[in-house]
Amino acid sequence: MTTYRYKAIIAYDGTDFAGFQVQPKQRTVQGEVEQALYKMAKNQKIKVQGAGRTDAGVHARGQVIHFDLPFHIDPTGIQFGLNTLTQEDITVTHVEQANPDFHSRFQAKGKMYRYRVDNSYFPDPFLRRYTCHHRYPMIEEPVKEAMQLLIGTHDFTSFSSVHSETQSKVRTIYHAGVEQVEGTNEWIFTFVGNGFLYNMVRILMGTLLEVADGRRQPSEIPYIIEAKNREAAGKTLAPEGLTMETVYYDEQDIPGFK
Repeated sequence: MTTYRYKAIIAYDGTDFAGFQVQPKQRTVQGEVEQALYKMAKNQKIKVQGAGRTDAGVHARGQVIHFDLPFHIDPTGIQFGLNTLTQEDITVTHVEQANPDFHSRFQAKGKMYRYRVDNSYFPDPFLRRYTCHHRYPMIEEPVKEAMQLLIGTHDFTSFSSVHSETQSKVRTIYHAGVEQVEGTNEWIFTFVGNGFLYNMVRILMGTLLEVADGRRQPSEIPYIIEAKNREAAGKTLAPEGLTMETVYYDEQDIPGFK
């Protein structure tokens, strides 16, 4: 049977989802999109594959998915249909017909994640869905120094959940940076790498906030990496501060790639 493969970019507010991946009796992003495609495909079950499996509460601005339809539909029609059939916390921002062998996960060359921190003494209620609140004073220079030490290819076992089933914990971080937003007391941390382990960014952030408020020194980062021990790093920060921003399929598009 002839099928037609499509690539789509979706954005979602992860607050009310139990994550991206389908789970029994839970509301998930994959489940919502598959339900909409089921209706569009005249009650035929359509499997959606995502570039990454975001956890409960984690957001995405540039999650990439692919799926096969049993008949051709114009990409504009698919985008309109999905945005009509899904709820307001999911938006399909782009759809295109893809090569039959395109795979959103296995062909990804890199990803960008951002983590936002509300550094106000009292939390801003308008930021609570998209930031982690940290009331203690933070200093930028030590954080930047620590983030530079994360760049490169390392075994990130210390920054991986003990529940991770991935065999190799070696990953490459191409870019790591931070900026402050005037007026909102937000700190925005950006990480670009060839891949990220389960909870890796959230554990990196738990460690970096300890550097920011003086509980750790930047010079400790190489020793944490070398330890290859989860207990050597900081705690896992809350999911709501994390957003999957971009998935890269061409290495030349990756910031910091050499």
